Amino acid sequence: MCPLSQESNHTAKPPQEVLDTIFAFPPNRDTLGGTAYFIVKNEGNILIDCPAFDQTYQDFMRSHGGISWLFLTHRGAIGKTVEYQQAFDCKVLIQEQEAYLLPELTVTTFSQEFVLDSITKVIWTCGHSPGSSCLYYSKSGGVLFSGRHLLPNQQGDPVPLRTAKTFHWHRQIKSIKMLLERFTPETLQYICPGANTGFLRGKRVIDNAYERLGSLDLALLQTQAIF
Repeated sequence: MCPLSQESNHTAKPPQEVLDTIFAFPPNRDTLGGTAYFIVKNEGNILIDCPAFDQTYQDFMRSHGGISWLFLTHRGAIGKTVEYQQAFDCKVLIQEQEAYLLPELTVTTFSQEFVLDSITKVIWTCGHSPGSSCLYYSKSGGVLFSGRHLLPNQQGDPVPLRTAKTFHWHRQIKSIKMLLERFTPETLQYICPGANTGFLRGKRVIDNAYERLGSLDLALLQTQAIF
């Protein structure tokens, strides 16, 4: 049996700690510049979306106890999921509408939400893609890993971004309303976006997340043109 192929990149930057026990990987060209995250926790470590399949990153995750779950926020974040699952024997979690994209794997699927443990759950936020979802982690004042459902704009505020590939714009706006109804300023203090992290200009995360999300003019956004 041939060994797994591994990307070789001796200049790979190490993951960066963005909050306590939460690390961000450099943008991954396999996922069109997507940012993956790694939560180190006693209940089992969680990889959110795929970083590059680089030996440096694999060694880093192994040094922290490996991967229990690999959660995919949307179909565009799949990257080297197959390779990561084989290397770490981790469970792969994806919203049921996009599981067909991983026919070679046994995956765990969900419809509306899925509870991983007492402090972590995933929530379906349809719009960017049919199975677009967010992961909520209740530590550190509440952290939402938003994938491409919410991205920072040039001011570092969380916004939905309508593109030619957006699955359903009005559903995406509705998903934002759902998040605002579900959380409060006390339970949602940070957003870790799945792309456009350069707009954070070194801040690493979007802080005051609920207030910033609540300041969006959702009615105006409904009429936003395609980028």
